[in-house]
Amino acid sequence: MPDVVVVGAGTAGCALAARLADAGRTVLLLEAGRVPATAADWPAEIRDATSLAATAPGHPANWDLAAEVVPGRSVRVPRGRIAGGSSALNAAVWIRATRRDLDGWAAAGNPLWGSDAVLPAFRRSEADADYGDLPGHGADGPVPVRRPAGCPVLAGAFAAAAAELGFPAEPDKNGDAEPGHGPIPFNVRDGVRVNAAMAYLAPRRDRPGLTVRGGVAVRRVLVERGRAVGVLTDEGPVRAGEVVLSAGAVGSAQLLLASGLGPAAELAAAGIGVVADLPGVGAAFSDHPIVYVPYRSAAGLPAPDGPLHGVLHAPVDGGEVEVLPWLRPFAGDAEPMVGVGLQNPLARGRLRLDPGDPAGPPRLAYRYLGEDADRRGLRAGVRLAAALLGTDAVAGTAELAAGLSAAVLEDDGALDRWIAARVGTAVHLSGTAPMGPDSDPNAVVDQHLRVRGVTGLRVVDTSVLPWVPSRGTAATAVMVGERAAELAGA
Repeated sequence: MPDVVVVGAGTAGCALAARLADAGRTVLLLEAGRVPATAADWPAEIRDATSLAATAPGHPANWDLAAEVVPGRSVRVPRGRIAGGSSALNAAVWIRATRRDLDGWAAAGNPLWGSDAVLPAFRRSEADADYGDLPGHGADGPVPVRRPAGCPVLAGAFAAAAAELGFPAEPDKNGDAEPGHGPIPFNVRDGVRVNAAMAYLAPRRDRPGLTVRGGVAVRRVLVERGRAVGVLTDEGPVRAGEVVLSAGAVGSAQLLLASGLGPAAELAAAGIGVVADLPGVGAAFSDHPIVYVPYRSAAGLPAPDGPLHGVLHAPVDGGEVEVLPWLRPFAGDAEPMVGVGLQNPLARGRLRLDPGDPAGPPRLAYRYLGEDADRRGLRAGVRLAAALLGTDAVAGTAELAAGLSAAVLEDDGALDRWIAARVGTAVHLSGTAPMGPDSDPNAVVDQHLRVRGVTGLRVVDTSVLPWVPSRGTAATAVMVGERAAELAGA
């Protein structure tokens, strides 16, 4: 019997399983999707850091979930269904949660997760080719981190446009400088998206204490006399000394609910026996709403090496926005886009089991745009993207496309309607099983990530974050895995 069974070889689960095995624990890592055996076994579109093809609906490495982003409008949400989880599908952006994010979580009753407390875990994960020799960065971790070399014409124009509008340069997005415009750090080596499984599992393939099994569907946690003793899979029960759910912010919450850990009334209504009444499971998750502003680039510009290069983080009325120019079309669109994401949304979504099919995909309702501050923030962000496209620095290389008129930009109501018809999610889901102190009735886990109401069970992924960080979640998810191993005594 293994010491630990980890459910989900995703972004956090790979880091956790590897570090537990390094510490001498016997670990069984179960993954619902494929676990490629060698580098050559990874699909080309997953290796290629410039491709988002695996996020397309119907791709076998994608859970491809339905979600309602605003009332009456649904979108498809990609989630990784392969070793590496969503880090195998994403844009390979490696930007940490900010000091403000981390210290905010600490102030909410989780002092073990403050910026100084988690910095060693961030550093341990990274091999930063640009800043690894500086304090606060890692030089010899498993994840390669590098900013893009060179500067395509369009990327240079957007950087100059940000400066023209008065935003500071921020060359190190993983430092503590004032937010501004800077190059994106990527977890890419020689053009390959180095996902968490490549970074953490591949070097340990022959480690005797670590067993990784793919194609295993876990249905629920087995609880006996108040203790988690294993999991039930489609192949039968698997017992272990401890159970860790690292199935992602959707999968881990779904498994908690299926195991009788969640809001008691809703579980009873679904015919699920209540093991522990945990009202916070799936009750108030958060994610970044995002909308794309179309633009046209000038003919004859040299083709960029990749779709992304730099990013602007800027304060606006309603919070902070991330303005992310895509230098070439993506996901089948005919025009390139500038992504505008609201980084500190007030909106809180709900994840619930489907009453008609509790074992099927859960219901996700993001409930975006219900807060006035969020609407203000996205309006300001879209107007900022348009302003960047109207600067002298960008003139002659790019311009706002016809899909967003000056009349719409100038009218709050019209712009709100334009955004509502196009808003999507940045796929940074967090907080479906949040950590918090005993005094917080919605806290599902404590700051050691132990599930309340049952022993021997932890959750280790972005489910536990009290709210979505103000940057993308990949680097933070890996840190959660590293930090959880520390807290487990690894």
